[in-house]
Amino acid sequence: MIYQMKLIKFDKLDSTNTYAKQNLDMLEDKSVISADFQTAGYGRFTRSWVDLGTENIYMTFVLKPSEIFLQMHANLTQYLSVCLCKLLEDMGLSPAIKWPNDVLLNDKKVCGILAEATFRGAKLKGIALGIGVNLNSSPQSLGLIDRPATSLNLELGRDIDKDEFLQKLVDKFFSEYDELLDKGFVHMQDYYESHASFLHQNIKVAVFDKTKEGVFCGFDSDGTLLLRTPDGQIEKINMGELV
Repeated sequence: MIYQMKLIKFDKLDSTNTYAKQNLDMLEDKSVISADFQTAGYGRFTRSWVDLGTENIYMTFVLKPSEIFLQMHANLTQYLSVCLCKLLEDMGLSPAIKWPNDVLLNDKKVCGILAEATFRGAKLKGIALGIGVNLNSSPQSLGLIDRPATSLNLELGRDIDKDEFLQKLVDKFFSEYDELLDKGFVHMQDYYESHASFLHQNIKVAVFDKTKEGVFCGFDSDGTLLLRTPDGQIEKINMGELV
């Protein structure tokens, strides 16, 4: 595997994504920002992120794929969820993906992913692709999260080496990153769909202030969720979350 990655580690940051966005001009493409502790982490829809301690993953990929924002750039969160799932399977676990990018173990969330694009006028400056992974946490700490959550140490019954895990996840990400940029979502569609929670089941999807209901049919070739509504129509949903 040949790629150039610069890993920048901090003891403490307000947020690895915030740091990446504020320093995009000086950061190289494919830099990785990691922090032991975040004071102001956040997730999708500006939800606060619960810091579970220094032995967990808080990091951001700094990506500058082009000056134009393309459809496959919107699939980066899905791609990162696939990379994490593959790494967890290498460890003997059976992960699932709750659309669009939550990774679950035994129906409990084990990571959060957030992509934020920054523009200068109409040109794409770069993308901060952040991920937090629960590696070594206590049941008491996990209880602070507002939804069922778990960590790898609890699932495997042993402590996880943080540095080793981080390097493996970075390697997994960049191993097929260029192919994703070339082919888009179809490059990972079979894997992603086979790991999707609630596929072919009745679901509810929150889209802004509305809730849509129907049967989860699968995904379009660009990663859009396909929902069969009660009137038999297929609706394409490209943002929101399952509720």
